[in-house]
Amino acid sequence: MSNRPKLDVAAARRLIETALAEDLGAAGDITTDAVIGDGTMAAGRLIARQTGIVCGIDVARLVFEAVDDRVRLDADTHDGARVDADQTIARVSGPAKGILAAERTALNLLQHLSGIATLTSEAVARTAGTRAKILDTRKTLPGLRSLEKYAVTVGGGESHRRGLFDGVLLKDNHIALAGGIGPAMRSIRGSLGQDVSVEVEAETLDQVSEAVEAGADVIMLDNMSLEMMAEAV
Repeated sequence: MSNRPKLDVAAARRLIETALAEDLGAAGDITTDAVIGDGTMAAGRLIARQTGIVCGIDVARLVFEAVDDRVRLDADTHDGARVDADQTIARVSGPAKGILAAERTALNLLQHLSGIATLTSEAVARTAGTRAKILDTRKTLPGLRSLEKYAVTVGGGESHRRGLFDGVLLKDNHIALAGGIGPAMRSIRGSLGQDVSVEVEAETLDQVSEAVEAGADVIMLDNMSLEMMAEAV
């Protein structure tokens, strides 16, 4: 069984539909339609411009198929693989009109996700030999969260929480409005129970102590210097 991260295909298809609607509009690729005949076939390669971690091959395939299901994408590598500059990532063949209409959307997503995976892999490499883990955040582009979080896992990172619905994170605004970490924690325990895992965001060493005393399961050290983090730990 493969241990590779799993792409949410349904989420990818939803995003692709929106992305293609932005690019093609109601009229489609008017330049290609005016210049290229319906029966024209073409083939090309997707080539890496620099060293990095590939991510988004299946997403690119879904883009081409959404425009014209006769377009074929054959991968020379796979998501999570390291490639060198000028290395072929995949080969595309089929009706020229479909390839040209889908090309930019496919490349935009492939480049964006590969960039995230590459930067994540570099962060993971810097923490090698430690117990540190690289986690993602909710600071994603609207509509791209599922794919961007997928790219983080492809790069060797891990998922923190997908949204506001699947994890309790007590942040500065919650703490301020509740009157402190203690009152906020008591409200959470009273509402969600004693077994729910609670993460608390701490900006000062005093808040770290408060979070420990209040029974936080995880403490996020927010915007602290290395010296402060070392003291907190």
